[in-house]
Amino acid sequence: MFLRTLSIERVDAAGKASPCPLRWIDSFAMRSFTNDVRFDDTLPVSDGRMAAGSLVPLPALQAAMEDWFRRKGYLQANEHLVISESTATKPAAAHLRD
Repeated sequence: MFLRTLSIERVDAAGKASPCPLRWIDSFAMRSFTNDVRFDDTLPVSDGRMAAGSLVPLPALQAAMEDWFRRKGYLQANEHLVISESTATKPAAAHLRD
């Protein structure tokens, strides 16, 4: 189910990237808040990391996370997210078994 490991970073106004805190990612991942079935196949893993299924669309995920983080006050108007698929690590499902 969780075939991909995603990196989720907040980029500040100066262009400095830092991993999003796990609590931010976890608040987004709760279905009762996002109410979007496209993101059901996501699982917060750690600061800046999320496991995701193969059908989770990254552009839509980024837009939805930015919207949610702004509504929660986590992201300022001059900040944005960068979400990318990690290729240097083993699949997220393997992390969950270790």
